[in-house]
Amino acid sequence: MTHHEEEPQHDPRESADVPGGGETPRPKVRVTDRRHSARPTDDAPRDGGIGGAEGSGSEASRSEAPPGADGHAGRDAIDPRVLEAEREAAEYRDHLLRLQAEFDNFRKRTLREQSDSVERAAEPIMRRLLDVLDDFDLALMAAERTPDLEQFMRGVEIVYAKLTDILSAEGLERIDAEGKPFDPELHEALMHAEGDVDGELVVDDVFRQGYTLKGRVIRPAGVRVTRK
Repeated sequence: MTHHEEEPQHDPRESADVPGGGETPRPKVRVTDRRHSARPTDDAPRDGGIGGAEGSGSEASRSEAPPGADGHAGRDAIDPRVLEAEREAAEYRDHLLRLQAEFDNFRKRTLREQSDSVERAAEPIMRRLLDVLDDFDLALMAAERTPDLEQFMRGVEIVYAKLTDILSAEGLERIDAEGKPFDPELHEALMHAEGDVDGELVVDDVFRQGYTLKGRVIRPAGVRVTRK
């Protein structure tokens, strides 16, 4: 906007006669329109201030936008319930990872303890069988020094009785098979002798002794069966 200079207009009343019979001209007065004196800057809105008011109002509305609106960003825009759920989920995950690690350690420890228990379970009977082994060594040494068959047989019988006592104390029992009805759970038929076709199967002879350990068959008796 530019300054407007307006030519002064003469008021007829201002033209007065002065002594001497002539008119004395008045000095020119420069009038400036102050409404247009201030030029708008480049940053100011060109719509007479209306756009500026609207712009400031828009910025204010964006700054005062409620959480979750387009003008509000960041963690503050998330619902507090969502944040609480995320925190609980992280705690549950950490707890689950700890439980998994503890269970893995417990499983390894249990397997190791079971292996140790199995290995140590045979230790007591092995110690008792060492006495039987020592007796066999003594019997063999005596037989070499004085080859007396009768004395050697007595020594073997003593060692055998001791071994039987040790095994019986651990729950080992011999299966009584000879003359008994054939039982496939206790007996294994190795041979079949001739007999009555329709007779009952019975154990005629025992080729190999069978044993049970605490009531469970660990080896069936090898027998010859016949019908009677």
